[in-house]
Amino acid sequence: MAKNKVALIGYGIASYGALSPEVSYKEMMYEACSRAYQMAGINPRKEVDSFVTCSEDFDEGTSIFDEYVPDQMGAMLRPTQTIAGDGLQGVAAAVMQILTGRFEVVVVEAHSKASNITDHIGLLHFAADPVFTRPLLAHPYFLAGLEMRCFVSISGNTVIDAARVAMKNKNNALKNPLGVHGAKIDLEDVLMSEPTFEPLKKLDQANPADLGLCVVLASEERARKMGLSPVWITGMGWCTDSYQPERRDWCWPAYAKIASEMAYRQAGIQQPGKAFQLAEIDDTFSYKELQHLETIGLARVGEAGEKLEEGAFDLGGELAVNPSGGSLGCGWMLDATGLFRLIEVAKQLRGEANGYQVKDARAGIAQSWRGIPTATGAVCVLEV
Repeated sequence: MAKNKVALIGYGIASYGALSPEVSYKEMMYEACSRAYQMAGINPRKEVDSFVTCSEDFDEGTSIFDEYVPDQMGAMLRPTQTIAGDGLQGVAAAVMQILTGRFEVVVVEAHSKASNITDHIGLLHFAADPVFTRPLLAHPYFLAGLEMRCFVSISGNTVIDAARVAMKNKNNALKNPLGVHGAKIDLEDVLMSEPTFEPLKKLDQANPADLGLCVVLASEERARKMGLSPVWITGMGWCTDSYQPERRDWCWPAYAKIASEMAYRQAGIQQPGKAFQLAEIDDTFSYKELQHLETIGLARVGEAGEKLEEGAFDLGGELAVNPSGGSLGCGWMLDATGLFRLIEVAKQLRGEANGYQVKDARAGIAQSWRGIPTATGAVCVLEV
């Protein structure tokens, strides 16, 4: 296990499904943080040195989001910061703070109130259009269709393999209380669903969900003083590739490759394909799970679809991939998605994934992508 490791000593989840008119994001945040503090056994007003929240202004409808954070996190008059990025990027910031030796306990929060946005697809189109290539005047999801076509053409995986991802994850989600988009479906259901951005179909795309998430991280010394047996974060990596589609590789995303190499190096992992019992991998679109698995070294090029068909990525297989149901089964959670993946791995390593527990789980990996049109991602290695 890596020398410089950080303890995950508590987590909290406030899940409200696909719609949550009964609560505000602040109430959701308060609930998630309260549960995390209770699990960790800490008082946020006295024992937390720094607070990190992850959010995107155009999703929130507000700017300088740290102004709206302290009350519900118990962080009044305390150091706070907002990461305009995915939850795993916030965890990376927290890990770095702790490894400086100046912080002992850091809290990371992220949430999704996607149902507050009446036209998220329209908002994304409006906000993202100038970001990549404005003269195209096309919705950015067309990039996913083009990237999928490139990936299946070059890698040797197929559209049917991607459909198997959607089928597996939606069925996995039926065992997870957070699986709000879980469904008993077969391959034909996916392949015959409504075409969206060719060759993508409707069931190849994750739908939004509302929830709040919080994790409490601590230094190794502090965790041992508290007498805890935590989950350890032993490696972190993050990367942002070019925002211009014409300047990046569409088949093998650099953000995933570089982030994973950084995380493996920190964790001392030389053979990632043999290091883990489970992986929570980004599946915002079905083909991304296959692409990410091969890019970060958990399957050889062109092998992911074949292994999936053989059952190697099922709950009882050699590597359980998205046993939680992933984004396809549990929902796309805006910038909380990466934190969701981290918590799902932690649940497995703590033996708390009731109904979908991976047997003898000792090490897992969480990998996130910030979604179209970005080329930003992060990877986290966790062990017990």
